[in-house]
Amino acid sequence: MRAGIVLVTGWLAVLFCTGAVQAAEAARGVPDSPTQTAYLAEQLRKEPVYISDQLPREVPRSTAPDFAREARRLGVSTYVIVLPSSSFGAEPSAVLAGVHDRLGRKGLYVAIGDTGIDAVQTYGVRLPGAEDASRATLYELAYDATPREVFRHFVDVVTSGHAHQRAEQARAASEDDPDGPPSVHTDRTDRENQSFVTGIAVTGIPLTALLITVYALQRRRVRRAATAATGGAGSPSAAGGVRVPVTRGGAKAVGGRTTAAGGKATVHGGKKADGGKKAGTGGKGSGRIGTGGRKGAGGPGPYPRERLLPLLAAAAVLGGLIAFTATQVFDDTTSGDGSRPTSADMRARIDRVVDGLRRDPLYTDPESPPALDAAERAHLRRRLRALDVPVVIAAVPSSTDDESGGNRELLAKALHTRLRRDLLIVLADPGSGSIDLVNYGTRVDDMYLIDRPRDLSYPQSTDPPLGHRLDQLLTYVSKSPKAKAGHMPYEPPAADDPVEEKALPGLFTGDFEPGLVIGTFLAGLLFGLVAAACGIVRRITRRRRTANGAPGGARSPAPTEPSTAWLRRNARQELDALTAALEPVAALPEDSQRRAWECLDAAALLIDGDSDGRIDADATPAALACAIVLARAGRTAIGKPDAARFVCHRNPLHGVAHKRVQVPPEGGGRARTRARSLPVCEACRLTLGPVLRLRPSGSARRGAHAPYATLPGPLAALGDGTEIDQLTRDVREYFGVH
Repeated sequence: MRAGIVLVTGWLAVLFCTGAVQAAEAARGVPDSPTQTAYLAEQLRKEPVYISDQLPREVPRSTAPDFAREARRLGVSTYVIVLPSSSFGAEPSAVLAGVHDRLGRKGLYVAIGDTGIDAVQTYGVRLPGAEDASRATLYELAYDATPREVFRHFVDVVTSGHAHQRAEQARAASEDDPDGPPSVHTDRTDRENQSFVTGIAVTGIPLTALLITVYALQRRRVRRAATAATGGAGSPSAAGGVRVPVTRGGAKAVGGRTTAAGGKATVHGGKKADGGKKAGTGGKGSGRIGTGGRKGAGGPGPYPRERLLPLLAAAAVLGGLIAFTATQVFDDTTSGDGSRPTSADMRARIDRVVDGLRRDPLYTDPESPPALDAAERAHLRRRLRALDVPVVIAAVPSSTDDESGGNRELLAKALHTRLRRDLLIVLADPGSGSIDLVNYGTRVDDMYLIDRPRDLSYPQSTDPPLGHRLDQLLTYVSKSPKAKAGHMPYEPPAADDPVEEKALPGLFTGDFEPGLVIGTFLAGLLFGLVAAACGIVRRITRRRRTANGAPGGARSPAPTEPSTAWLRRNARQELDALTAALEPVAALPEDSQRRAWECLDAAALLIDGDSDGRIDADATPAALACAIVLARAGRTAIGKPDAARFVCHRNPLHGVAHKRVQVPPEGGGRARTRARSLPVCEACRLTLGPVLRLRPSGSARRGAHAPYATLPGPLAALGDGTEIDQLTRDVREYFGVH
């Protein structure tokens, strides 16, 4: 009995002492911190959605009604906890189980971290597809989706009734595409890319369209200029030099000597007939054969400015339309879900920590897993009260989504501002274990504290737990020498504004200007490629027509009153084509070679008397037309020697004559009373066309055209149906070549 009495008395004494200690602590207003699950259960008892105050930049607490509205769509009691993912620890489902045990209510419990849904549990209710919806949300949404968007997507999948199928499909798609789904939001890098692409499009597309349009119109002007007399479509030549017509044996046709039909022929006196000048022509010139050279012998000049202005205006309008379209396509103004934290959201955590530090110099974050046990907390409180330096410890985590943007110095400054007294503030991160010390006005030697052991601030894997290192820190503080005056740290830079932080720069800023430059460069490059491709196509087409032995009538029009520019251009083209066709000499029959070379030599005598590879500046329209006829006849002779005997007497530019018609005499003279049989082309056989009319001199800008048969020179003989062979002999005789 005595032993029992002693035992009961001892237990009563222990209980009495414990109650007295707890009563004393309660009297001081410093009750111990609640556990994480107890704290979260208490918050959910007030509202079914709890959002941590540590994520105001990403998930403001003021968005809780939005979560609650989405939760009501599920049709069951739903409790949502939004915390930093690190606060759930390794087992988020265990946190939900503990919260349910504390809360004691049936329903769906959802744990949402800053990276997505961490856990989903149902207690006492049936909600098919909740787990599958969680997996589908994980695979279907990109990493940049906000917690509010994640929860909304989760509810959509659950209510769709196809959660399992969507989860399987999303998992299979993730295996095929390791990059995952596309981003939900536009970030600053995306906006820079959009600005760059917009700049390229604003200048590149209109400028390319302008250049190609002007190029096409200029080409059309060249074609119209080539057929100005008839309004047909010509075949303009490219500017530049021409292949020098080469005679058989490789020698050029020279003023004093030329090779014709395999033998030598000498020009009497080394000069042309008529005293060294062509009949009806002036002095020599040095214009290159073709469209290059002076205006009278070339194609049309630059595109008229009065016609260019409307095109420039249209290009400017097109650029404006592209810019407007870009603003409608790239219309994002923020990189988040549009939620904006209020001032109460931004100061909620500071209010909570300051309120705790006012009652207790040691504050541990109730939302995080406990980093200090009860014994360590009691020991540290005793150490803090025993110090002669005011020190407070705030064991709270930090992240880039909190009110300070992860800046521990800003957090310390906010705490000091609210506490309004000199303090040595110790910030301990329960997750990483790091320790930061900021001195606000206390007389402690800062250099001594800076030189403390490194492992107190930057823990290693083998370091003691956080409570032990905090105890060491307080030991160093107690031994710290006194400073003469209080220390105030440097003012830390302000944190980024949460709204401005999410706001995207304007579309026409940043890389927009470099895009304009690149767009201009690409427009020029694309235009060059298009022009080169068109030139290649024209060259290939020209060569194909040359290879087919076409006399040029199908390619070049036959105007009735051709201009001097048209004659010079086509003369250069025809001589080029004939020279190219004569290059493979060994592959041609002897008869074809002879007739083609005779035509080339005669044409060169007509328009290149100086043998410098250029059309003479004083070449008359009649001489140019005769050279064209000879060159075309020479090309026809390469394929069909017999077909190159006659040309159309109405207009020799029509080409080869295959038929003859009876033509009544013109003028009704006594010597010619009967109709003549003259060669005509196929078109003139059906209906006689107009007679070719030329200007007497190429230097005349204006003046009446005359029938070609009335003009001096060898060309007039074709009006009487002269053969091509006779024409070549007439040309040599005309210039005194034997």
